[in-house]
Amino acid sequence: MPSAKILSEKQELVRQLTEKLNGSVAGVLVDYKGTDVTTDTEMRRKMREAGVEYAVIKNTMLRFSSTEAGLEEIHPFLEGPTALAIHTEDPVAAAKVVHAYVGKDKPMQVKVGFVDGKVISAAEVEALSKLPAKEVLVAQVLGTMVAPITGLATVLNANIRGLAVALQAIADKKSA
Repeated sequence: MPSAKILSEKQELVRQLTEKLNGSVAGVLVDYKGTDVTTDTEMRRKMREAGVEYAVIKNTMLRFSSTEAGLEEIHPFLEGPTALAIHTEDPVAAAKVVHAYVGKDKPMQVKVGFVDGKVISAAEVEALSKLPAKEVLVAQVLGTMVAPITGLATVLNANIRGLAVALQAIADKKSA
């Protein structure tokens, strides 16, 4: 049985991890076994640049905090070495950075992910990683919404220009 001090430290760690899970919009659990130091260092740098928080977490602590956060569906994936990558604002940031280091020739593997409190499979994490950033999606939607208005303005401008050309031709014909 652990001492009261160690128990309280572990409870505080679980509380903090629960807050992080609840405060994040998306996260990815990764099996990092076999990843070399150079690759891990490079990936951690890219994570910091993208605003992704990445840490190796004990499965027991993650099991307790995920239960409190309502993410019990990740429990079957809490075997072996586990790292957690989360982002508080961008749902695709963690998936994008992690997926850059996952593949046939790379040892890192995605275990499972979550978005807005819903657990998603490794295949869904891969699909999420292929989505453009939120700002790009918003720009695409706005562009689609503005396109009909732009088209209407072009058509109206062309009709007015055609009318002006016709009136000029009539004026030229009468003055000649």
